[in-house]
Amino acid sequence: MKEIVLMLAQVIKLIKELMELTKSGMNVQPLAQIWLDTQDVSTALHISPRTLQTLRDNGTLPYSRIKNKIYYKVSDVHAMLESSYFRNIKGREKREKKI
Repeated sequence: MKEIVLMLAQVIKLIKELMELTKSGMNVQPLAQIWLDTQDVSTALHISPRTLQTLRDNGTLPYSRIKNKIYYKVSDVHAMLESSYFRNIKGREKREKKI
């Protein structure tokens, strides 16, 4: 659980850095337009390529395929993590509600 929290913190930090670069006027692609391949996503999330395949197969993580190479939008990975976020409240897990 601690690994997931640390990984999510790293992803959020990366997103904030990208947002700051975009605000500062640098020519940086918007977050929605950044694509990662299977190796990048599996490394960032500390999961196997087979687990990524399962996430694709069950529709949890959208993807794009060009020939035999699979790509994921950073914004889709972030959305998947946010939708799966739980807070432990009084010994029970509760899904964080978005406003």
